[in-house]
Amino acid sequence: MVSRIDEAREMFARIQQAWSDGERTALLTITQVKGSAYRLPGAKMMMTEKGKMLGTLSGGCLESDLYGWAEKAIEEGKPRLVHYDLSESELWSLGIGCKGTMEVAIFPVHSSDPFWQSVREAVAEDRVISLAIELPTGVRAVFEGTNPIAGDMDELPEAVVQQLTQRIWSRTRAEVAVVDGRRFYVDTMRPNERLIICGAGHDAVPVAALAAKCGFRVTVLDPRKEFNGTGRFPAAEHLVVEPDQADPAPLAESWWVIMNHLQLRDEAALRLALQARPKFVGVLGPVSRTQEMLGNIGADFDSAPIHAPIGLDIGAETIDEVAVSIVSELLAVRSGRLGEPLHGREKIHG
Repeated sequence: MVSRIDEAREMFARIQQAWSDGERTALLTITQVKGSAYRLPGAKMMMTEKGKMLGTLSGGCLESDLYGWAEKAIEEGKPRLVHYDLSESELWSLGIGCKGTMEVAIFPVHSSDPFWQSVREAVAEDRVISLAIELPTGVRAVFEGTNPIAGDMDELPEAVVQQLTQRIWSRTRAEVAVVDGRRFYVDTMRPNERLIICGAGHDAVPVAALAAKCGFRVTVLDPRKEFNGTGRFPAAEHLVVEPDQADPAPLAESWWVIMNHLQLRDEAALRLALQARPKFVGVLGPVSRTQEMLGNIGADFDSAPIHAPIGLDIGAETIDEVAVSIVSELLAVRSGRLGEPLHGREKIHG
């Protein structure tokens, strides 16, 4: 999975609170999965020595056992690797039944450790960073761009650091990379994708709320200030302007959902989206309407990754159901999936 800064920011805010309360903490992350498991590499949770937790790695099945290992890691001040063969859950009396294997790394996170302080500051400031942590030794480095900014670089050969730098930016998912015969957990944490919802009608409200819950940074673009505000869209930013008055530069490389229900405004929003080098443009309504609008602005379906009509075919009728359909397609495209049923699949995450 792609690690998002918002998840890490929440973890480190809770870790900071635990430090203020005088508690020692650990950060746990899935480093490797084979077969079926509840979550993918990059999933994180935190634990304190008193048993407070944030996040989940298994849906609650393994957390009590992981807490025992986290206690040991915190006490020893050393990272630990824990392996679970979920196909043997009968032996553990856990009843998981996922039929896969999972490796979890547990890192003690001390307030006096400059490495974790650097990570905490970076995620708080929304800076894109990459972690490279050798398993099982815990030798680590944190990179901002291609520059190592903290860690144990002196303990790593220069050739290894160079290879890690190259490998970090060639990966889109958290995973284990083998560099010069050494295993490194590599994890790049990026800000959430920005979603521009053009239109502040009643049907846009559940789309914005659900998209925000699913990890998008939502901006609502609509000139009607009585509609486009925090009362209706509390989890969103607001651009209270006509689309043809908005500057495309700050909106570059965003995701777009166009749902004004007014063709001239939709055409202006579509033109703005195409000027902003979009990653995704979804348009509500029949494909013939989108074709007409594209023709009116001198564009076509090859001008950008345009999806019309937007949404997965789930038989949606109510505005909440339509929101599920729309956001489901956003998630499928973001994950490189087709949005098909899982029924009958041997592997869920394959």
